[in-house]
Amino acid sequence: MSDHHDLLRQLPAPRCAYLYDTRILRARATTLRAALPTNTTFLYAVKANGHPHVVRTLAGACDGLEVASGGELSLAVQAGARRIVFGGPAKTDTELAAAIAAGALINVESAHELRRLAALGHRGDICLRINRAGPALSGSHTMTGVPTPFGIDETQLPDILENLPDGLQVIGFHLHAVSNNLDGHAHAAFLTEAIGWSLKTAHRYGLSIRIVNAGGGLGVDYQSDQSIDLTPLASVQVPDNLELILEPGRWLTADAGWYATEVLDLKTTHGRTFAVLRGGTHHFRLPAAWGYSHPFTVLPVDDWPHPYPRLSVTDTEVDAVGELCTPRDVLTRGHHVTRLRTGDLLLFARAGAYGWDISHHDFLRHDPPTFLTI
Repeated sequence: MSDHHDLLRQLPAPRCAYLYDTRILRARATTLRAALPTNTTFLYAVKANGHPHVVRTLAGACDGLEVASGGELSLAVQAGARRIVFGGPAKTDTELAAAIAAGALINVESAHELRRLAALGHRGDICLRINRAGPALSGSHTMTGVPTPFGIDETQLPDILENLPDGLQVIGFHLHAVSNNLDGHAHAAFLTEAIGWSLKTAHRYGLSIRIVNAGGGLGVDYQSDQSIDLTPLASVQVPDNLELILEPGRWLTADAGWYATEVLDLKTTHGRTFAVLRGGTHHFRLPAAWGYSHPFTVLPVDDWPHPYPRLSVTDTEVDAVGELCTPRDVLTRGHHVTRLRTGDLLLFARAGAYGWDISHHDFLRHDPPTFLTI
């Protein structure tokens, strides 16, 4: 980490940056590959982090990329992805046409999307995304088993298949169920059940499938250093005539990114001490969106070139808050610091996934952070 710290300290004040480590990205991909059962491939879900260096690194380290928009599709093509899968419930005709031209496998979300594909002249393989009945995995966001805009209601599948447009061939099912699952045994059981359901459903309707896409959902715990245990996944049995596809995003990128931001002010109001930052939720929205306090470490910066006194607090709890004109701009509440000074940096780990990419960058029009990659 010393090289990371040196890079951040060398930035001009007031410092604010995302730092992505491509070495960690490649190591995570290698670790995941070794943990998966045979006949399994994995595609990086670009939605987790669309920085071009991240996408290019994982396009090479993974088996391909999963995209959910025309913009992500363009990134995947530019990154030279060996394989592209395109999903999402609101694909435009322009995006569908671009996906067809790029040779992407499309996860179809509705009967209407099937008809639109046919009208665009698509003739070839597709997968159907199914919103199955019953409880899904536990996690931060449930995609199936409840009313959501994602996929085709399982009860509508007979009508979908009976009215499948000519030229479209269903070769598999997409069954992504949850985001950020931390239970490895439960995830292995989900994969096994998804394979069984897919084979039984294909047999019932006379389909010859070769893909079961179980989506992503491999989780990390932002308030500790824990992540999903991948060990149970190796026990999943994937038949020789079937390919299991996984689409992880968060697990691959979270630990490869840090958000660092400088303390501009220290103030105590009504008994609470605030570290006011050059940054905030418009850069790193995840803690506010999920309602948790993201841990940080203090990166001391000893240089103080200003003529006025340097503020400092010791042995106290602070709330790390941003530069926006809203009381909701909070990254962390009640974090104990041994010493913290104006000019020091707060370093937020596990910021490589769903950090910058989900944030409301243009609110108040503050300058963006610097982006560093190593």
